[in-house]
Amino acid sequence: MRNRYRNMIAGFAALSVLLAVIVTSTPCHAQAQAQPYRTPRTKDGKPDLNGIWQAVNSANWDIEGHGAAPGPFWQLGAEFSVPPGLGVVEGGPIPYKPEALQIKKENFADRMNRDPEIKCYLPGVPRAMYMPYPFQIIMSPEYIMMVFEYAGAVRTVYMNHKDAPADSWMGWSNGHWEGEALVVDAADFNELSWFDRAGNFHSDALHVVERFTAADKDHLNYEATIEDPKVFTRPWKIRMPLYRIVEKNAQILEDKCVEFSEEVLYGKLRKVPLK
Repeated sequence: MRNRYRNMIAGFAALSVLLAVIVTSTPCHAQAQAQPYRTPRTKDGKPDLNGIWQAVNSANWDIEGHGAAPGPFWQLGAEFSVPPGLGVVEGGPIPYKPEALQIKKENFADRMNRDPEIKCYLPGVPRAMYMPYPFQIIMSPEYIMMVFEYAGAVRTVYMNHKDAPADSWMGWSNGHWEGEALVVDAADFNELSWFDRAGNFHSDALHVVERFTAADKDHLNYEATIEDPKVFTRPWKIRMPLYRIVEKNAQILEDKCVEFSEEVLYGKLRKVPLK
């Protein structure tokens, strides 16, 4: 009997040693598996972000968390209803100044007249990055082009810093590399674009710093830090993945939406109203 207990104790001791070896070796193995993804390189040795990309979320409706809601026209039922979303804003609600929050609420109440998307105006930044349309990144050492399907919008990211000639809808973008991340500093915006259909807005003091980092060959991690001292009490950040369009023969198609907006833009000038 005594030998039997000795054998059991020896067995438990051996099992304990084996478990200790497994536990202590597992973190090393996990760390080996968790090495950050290294993007394939372009000819000049920079991370290759070329491709057609698209956000898959409801941020264009509202960048903050929101529930499902009816669209602006009740008679259309479920068509054009607002899909729910967890939001892409980090750290709570957008930090509006009180007077700016009131303007945001007024924007939403009158969105059918105020939202620049309805009039096919250029989307601005960062809204262009998460509208429900694809966009293409085309890289060269001196410039990175971003071509958007919506309204034929185009961004040029200058990799050799240049100054903006004037304020504009899409602002002015200068870029540089920080390891695997493309960092884009965008400023010199006009005050006319919105962040979404919910009326979230900015002034001409908007400053956006974006980071594009490949998570793997078909996903980019996108984040943007937003600063506007005229509208917000502090800088705040949005974050989301962007997905590569992998369909065969994927391409950016033409979506010149201004012709769909002519009645909204110019109908009030017609001498004889439509019947």
